[in-house]
Amino acid sequence: MARRNKKGRDITGIVIIDKPTGHSSNHILQRVKRLFDAKKAGHTGSLDPLATGVLPVCLGDATKLSSYLLDADKQYQVTCQLGVITDSGDSDGNVVDELPIPEFDVDTLNNIIQQFIGEIEQVPPMFSALKHQGQPLYKLARQGIDVERKARRIVIYAIEVMDCQSDNFTLSVRCSKGTYIRTLVEDISHALGSGGHVTMLRRTAVAGYDLSQAITVEALQAMAEKDGFVTLDASLQQAEEALPDWPAIVLDEENTKSIGFGQSVTVETPFKSANVRLFNMNNQFLGIGEMSTEGVVAPKRLFANAVS
Repeated sequence: MARRNKKGRDITGIVIIDKPTGHSSNHILQRVKRLFDAKKAGHTGSLDPLATGVLPVCLGDATKLSSYLLDADKQYQVTCQLGVITDSGDSDGNVVDELPIPEFDVDTLNNIIQQFIGEIEQVPPMFSALKHQGQPLYKLARQGIDVERKARRIVIYAIEVMDCQSDNFTLSVRCSKGTYIRTLVEDISHALGSGGHVTMLRRTAVAGYDLSQAITVEALQAMAEKDGFVTLDASLQQAEEALPDWPAIVLDEENTKSIGFGQSVTVETPFKSANVRLFNMNNQFLGIGEMSTEGVVAPKRLFANAVS
């Protein structure tokens, strides 16, 4: 029996959601998918239920870019409550210890955070989606099971103190993929001579998108009820505008056909070896490829119009 087609619209684009607190990223993804009546949707890296902020949701062919957006740098604002340690590292968890809070000021905090800037090793928390023998760590953590985790190399590009009180502080953090902000905050709180947990976490930017482009699910709902898909679709970011740091390669008609068949092509370009965005002569976005130092472009993820 032939497989039935998925219901929904063939719509491609990226909507930048301002995720609310108290909901999982997947819950928000499903709401957005239903509002747009999209056949296919995917987000670009989960935010904890506690967390808010920038959550790009890819629709249609734009889901082919999800893993590359996931690898991009990110920026957060985070508040740490000192003196209380929870099992999850945030205020959604259970209190496991209470510690005294030493006197400190913003200069002390600034001096301490300097040791966390740059390339550092970080041990992922138990309350994470990383898997151990096929089981997500957070499921093991809820059973009281602790397993050894290997430290991972991450990069903290910058940390700025936004606020500093006697029992809490707020930071702005710009970091690489794979960074666990809860763990960073815990490590900083321990370096202060106490302990702490996250009470507020807001992602302010990811992969070139920021809060100025973000829209709430409630606003999308209002658009849908008032004007239907016309206004909703106008809120989408174009897929070709993602990954703006990647060079754009325009292919002639012959190379466009070859790329569409999955073949590598040679182009004359001043770029060095890099991931590239591919366009045809009509400036239609074809997808992404990888270019060698010899100017050979191999297709990696192509959009439907590249092979039609």
